[in-house]
Amino acid sequence: MENIRTLPDGDVLEELYSDLDEGQEDCLDFGDDLELNQFDGLPYSSRYYKLLKERKTLSVWKNRCEFTDTLIKNQLIIVSGSVKTGKSSQIPQWCAEFCLSLQYQHGGVACTQIHRQQAVDLALRVSDEMDVNIGHEVGYSIPLETCCSSDTVLRYCTDDVLLREMMSDPLLERYGVIVIDQAHVRTVSTDVLLGLLKGILPQRPELRVVVLTVSPTSDRLLAHFGGSVPHIRLETLCPAEVVYSNSSQRDYFYSALRLVLEIHHTKEEGDIIVFLASAQEVDCARDVLQQEGAGLSMELGVLVPLALCSAQGGDAPLLGEEQGRSRGRRVFLTSSQGEDMFWAVDTVNFVIDAGVEKRDVYNPRIRANSAVMQPISKSQAEIRKQLTGSTGKCFCLYSEETQLPSNTPPQILESNITPTVLFLKRMEIAGLGHCDFIDRPDPEGLMQALEELDYLAALDDDGNLSEIGIIMSELPLDPQMAKALLAACEFDCVNEVVTIAAMLTAPSCFLQPPVGTRQEAQQCHIKFQHPEGDHFTLVNIYNAFKQSQREPYFSSERWCQDYLLSYSALQTADAIRSELTDILKRLELPISEPAFGTKSNTLNMKRALLAGYFMQIARDVDGSGNYFMLTHKHVAQVHPFSSYGTRAHKLGLPEWVLFHEYTVSENNCIRTVSQISPEVFIQMAPQYFFYNLPPSESKDILQHILDHAGSTHPTDKKQNTQTLVSEPHEDCAASQSYERCVVQ
Repeated sequence: MENIRTLPDGDVLEELYSDLDEGQEDCLDFGDDLELNQFDGLPYSSRYYKLLKERKTLSVWKNRCEFTDTLIKNQLIIVSGSVKTGKSSQIPQWCAEFCLSLQYQHGGVACTQIHRQQAVDLALRVSDEMDVNIGHEVGYSIPLETCCSSDTVLRYCTDDVLLREMMSDPLLERYGVIVIDQAHVRTVSTDVLLGLLKGILPQRPELRVVVLTVSPTSDRLLAHFGGSVPHIRLETLCPAEVVYSNSSQRDYFYSALRLVLEIHHTKEEGDIIVFLASAQEVDCARDVLQQEGAGLSMELGVLVPLALCSAQGGDAPLLGEEQGRSRGRRVFLTSSQGEDMFWAVDTVNFVIDAGVEKRDVYNPRIRANSAVMQPISKSQAEIRKQLTGSTGKCFCLYSEETQLPSNTPPQILESNITPTVLFLKRMEIAGLGHCDFIDRPDPEGLMQALEELDYLAALDDDGNLSEIGIIMSELPLDPQMAKALLAACEFDCVNEVVTIAAMLTAPSCFLQPPVGTRQEAQQCHIKFQHPEGDHFTLVNIYNAFKQSQREPYFSSERWCQDYLLSYSALQTADAIRSELTDILKRLELPISEPAFGTKSNTLNMKRALLAGYFMQIARDVDGSGNYFMLTHKHVAQVHPFSSYGTRAHKLGLPEWVLFHEYTVSENNCIRTVSQISPEVFIQMAPQYFFYNLPPSESKDILQHILDHAGSTHPTDKKQNTQTLVSEPHEDCAASQSYERCVVQ
């Protein structure tokens, strides 16, 4: 890197600071008294000094000397403190200064975040504070977007992005310091990172790991890493005035909205944060407040509801909202685990906390998520009370006697860990064979994940990754979809299946229709419905969206509005599709020409989907839409938004279907459903999976077809080829040469 002055090495630095008083403010303060910026060699701007003055008012600044001294002497540090202490913005900068003092001999700094928007916002803020250009010395990497260069010394990234980077750099050798932020949220990716880093530290004595968390969770981390780990506790901010509710918590949703309007009528200054239970509630609340706000008197000012963590996939930015502030009072609507997103918002004077959250809990026995409503943790409640400072008010829509759990349950105990197991198997190849989890996954979930990977031919006879499994791990998809995409390479339908993969990975493209307009929304979508099912409908929608972009004098965003489709979701799907296509090209896998709509392409698409989703098959047992799922004998209905749901009364429902998702809720339903034939299912499903299905009438029907179809299946479950036959209605001779699929 050019224009960087030489600074003392680590030993000199340690000796230098050993003589300083603990409270001395200038500890490791390289830039304060230098005319030139040590990171780019250019003179500091006046804005740098203005922001430096603001930085010194943050509570974390009081711990600067303690932190830098501890960083020099220790490999692992735990720092605990609430939101708005400044730890997410200041500590990574101090780590970058530490790496600079060593002339980047061991690399730069990576700081993980759980929200992609927060990674971007922090990178923008920190680049401003360091007086450097975003994308150069400071950058960010989030899914589908990277703003970095070879000069980047401090990179903010999401935790899943850093995990995927470990596939090519298992020891993270390009970094001298890894900062794990928001460790208290306990996402699957963060837990895996912490488990792997514990094993990496002995192999890289020069590596530093800094874990940022809140106080209740820090005890659990200290126990995991050992009691000798240095723990820096930041000063706790004074909480707001807290007002508890005496009413029933069941009606928290409308109570929260009524409270927003009451606060607005008081004309007291300040923005409002509302914590609701789910992203669906966030979207509904935004619609209600927009309608109510339109009828308010102009004397009260404008009410500006902003949805964060929206079910539609769009996050309203928190930084640079000067326009929103001038227009009126902002109401930030968010769901659980959104506390850390407000680190830079200093205009909030009111917090409304519902005190509950809706979490998806995975049941490995039935391979389904169930939405569970449960109270938030004590640590979440305390953080929310501190978001306004001592001058604001926090309205808790629950009583003061309500018993809250101490900490949020780790996601790894409530999630489908099949993708995680696939990743860890890949890490075994890279030499990291052990992940020391803070909380070990449930044995039943682990066995189900290994069984699923085995069914998908991702494992060999020794339980290691097969060649197919290695390729599957390269794709940023769930293992079933990754297998379907690989099968599409063999069946010459990649162009269509990669579109399906992108559309199902992105947020739903269907906008939630306003209350009472569901039929109108369904009429808008009829144009795209495909007779073969929802997977094919998604291809229709994507192709129509791309066509709208090619139309001159026509806005594709307006086109999405006309058809009640999410423009941001379709843009995300387009970006995911481009990324997947680039990966396939890098792996030198064939990409087919478009053939959507032809008879052979339709059959091949179903074959490819069944190669990955043969475990998700259901049969209509009574002709009325009661679908019996073969793997666990549960019964569910087709989701009302399915294309089959809108035309069932006209054309009837298919008997056999493949579904993408099954959700256990008040209305058990299967989502993204397409028609299949039992003959093709038998051809694509591994024989040992079929024999392991529990006894049922549906299995007997399949066994009868198998006995009389003369289909040949390989006897070796790990055999890489499988004989495929066409559906009975295909025009082909029985003696013709059959296609062979090398991915099954």
